[in-house]
Amino acid sequence: MILLDTDTCVEILRGNQHVIDKRLETDEHVALSFMTVGELYYGAEKSKPRTKNKHLVDEFLLSVDVIHTDLDILQKFGEIKAVLEIRNLSLADADIFIAATCLSKCKKLITANVKHFDRIENLTIENWIR
Repeated sequence: MILLDTDTCVEILRGNQHVIDKRLETDEHVALSFMTVGELYYGAEKSKPRTKNKHLVDEFLLSVDVIHTDLDILQKFGEIKAVLEIRNLSLADADIFIAATCLSKCKKLITANVKHFDRIENLTIENWIR
């Protein structure tokens, strides 16, 4: 199973044909972290047209699985955050939750935010946007 980061989902919602084609070409099961879902709704809430964009998110969520938080993800979050702090590296909690979800439940993270996520050990990243 692969996990789509928020930026990849936004590109799909915006109709980026290259990213849509990559998703259609994959044989992997596609999922989102609960955190990505929150970020998508946040983006829709502050966008114009708000109602249309919330509907786009609703429809998109029908096409993917959502991985909800559990003890494994929360433990991995704590581990990642502690390691980053020890290494004097910072990363937003939302990104740490997405990485923790991927490391706990998926094979790789699909994101263009490689600079953010390459700080996290053992996280496999693939960029569909470039």
